[in-house]
Amino acid sequence: MSDAVADYVIVGSGSAGSALAYRLAMAGKSVVVIEEGGSDAGPFIQMPAALSYPMNMAMYDWGLRSEPEPHLGGRQLVTPRGRVIGGSSSINGMVYVRGHARDYDTWDALGAQGWAYADVLPYFQRMESWHGAADAGTDTAYRGTNGPLHITRGPRANPLFEAFIQAGREAGYPVTPDYNGAAQEGFGAMEATIYQGERWSAAKAYLRPAIATGRVRLLRAFARRIVMDGRRAVGVEVARGGVKNGGQIEVVRAGAEVILAASSLNTPKLLMLSGIGPAAHLASHGIDVVADRAGVGGNLQDHLEIYMQFQSVQPITLYKYWNLWGKAMIGAQWLFTKRGLGASNQFEACGFIRSDKGVEYPDIQYHFLPIAVRYDGKASAAGHGFQVHTGPMRSASRGRVSLRSSDPNAPPVIRFNYMSQDSDWRDFRKAVRLTREIFDMPSMRAHVKSEIQPGAAAQSDTEIDAFIRDHAESAYHPCGTARMGRADDANAVVDPDCRVIGVDCLRVADSSIFPQVTNGNLNGPSIMVGEKAADHILGVRLAKSNLQPVMAADWKAAQR
Repeated sequence: MSDAVADYVIVGSGSAGSALAYRLAMAGKSVVVIEEGGSDAGPFIQMPAALSYPMNMAMYDWGLRSEPEPHLGGRQLVTPRGRVIGGSSSINGMVYVRGHARDYDTWDALGAQGWAYADVLPYFQRMESWHGAADAGTDTAYRGTNGPLHITRGPRANPLFEAFIQAGREAGYPVTPDYNGAAQEGFGAMEATIYQGERWSAAKAYLRPAIATGRVRLLRAFARRIVMDGRRAVGVEVARGGVKNGGQIEVVRAGAEVILAASSLNTPKLLMLSGIGPAAHLASHGIDVVADRAGVGGNLQDHLEIYMQFQSVQPITLYKYWNLWGKAMIGAQWLFTKRGLGASNQFEACGFIRSDKGVEYPDIQYHFLPIAVRYDGKASAAGHGFQVHTGPMRSASRGRVSLRSSDPNAPPVIRFNYMSQDSDWRDFRKAVRLTREIFDMPSMRAHVKSEIQPGAAAQSDTEIDAFIRDHAESAYHPCGTARMGRADDANAVVDPDCRVIGVDCLRVADSSIFPQVTNGNLNGPSIMVGEKAADHILGVRLAKSNLQPVMAADWKAAQR
């Protein structure tokens, strides 16, 4: 074991890891970032409209999938995680959602003290360079304008985007000028980590500026386990050469701390391989127990969603470009100008609604897309159509990540346990019926020729349940597997300073630490975790915000 190569060794160059490296470097600390994946260069990653490609390419994705899900007909669901510079921020759909203020107040109540909305809002503001202020009615006080992360809104040139938003209004829901600002509830323009026509990943926003300081070094290597000296983390054992199988084994030593930011699927795996986790499970794989933490790998949560698809009356959808010539034209325009359809992820309108009276804040999300197509881009509905991705935001189901073996090269065992609670089925049925009602409003009814899926014949609970069982897919928002909580909580893995409980000099800073999944896509909250964790490490804090969220005044009595 050589002398320390840096003050801090971070495993993972993704959303949180890159933000963390940047802030530590700005404070004068030396950092090594370990990343097994390679370059993010090339149009498949950088062109927003090509988003379906990188998450289905082995060179960019870890290729993980769930075990057969018993409540989804035994299907195995894919769960892409970025294996590339920038991590999942380089292969995701680029949708930017902070989450609802009450998500973070819930975190605080669950034991993540100091992570309430008043605590995290200043970090969202610090990280943002927000370009949506021109839209009328927006309260800019909630947003940031000088941060590393650029956030924009699509042009919404296709009339279907405005029709969807207006249909929400006609159904009795509010229109929110900024769902990431004062009021999440309602319909409006969707935001994205896109800037000047390109994906604005954590690699661009944080990692490259951090490396430019000269205090951050990127090491391409496969992290095998944390090296412990008794109960103190002193480094990371890696296989050099950017390959999992083989390569030179060596130790990257940390002078101060090791920080895991390897995703909610790989972070618990690394903890368990290093002797930190449920003692009986570790012993069954012949791993010496350093710290018996029952919560490692547990509390796994995700968002499950369905694609409700409709045939279009008019030929105004993106289907007209669903051919080799159309894709080539979009690609060429983007390549030479960074403009046109290639410069958008096409998720330009959205909605957040409450499923019932008595629900305090939104628990259903909508992503509207002006084409009827699978998320992986491999199949399109025949002819012109459009779709909305929808599902409940706060499922009661919990799963677990566990070890397949003590071999670091073996993928983890991932059991989401989707739809294991009766409430999941009730909530999903509500989402289907409320969505149909919205698409039957005048603004959308004028565009709907017929319902492709679930299809008009699926009306009863049994018929809707069968569709969900056969067609629900992950929204790719796994989290919670190293839950943050009080140090005396037997199921907590890290304390509110992100320190792994029971050992020294080891922290976790990624979506693993979420006590509860947030409302919406997880890239924004994951970056916030990296930003805030850096301050916990440095022993500083941003002042709490006095801003309060705008909530539905009559939520106890009315669904909308």
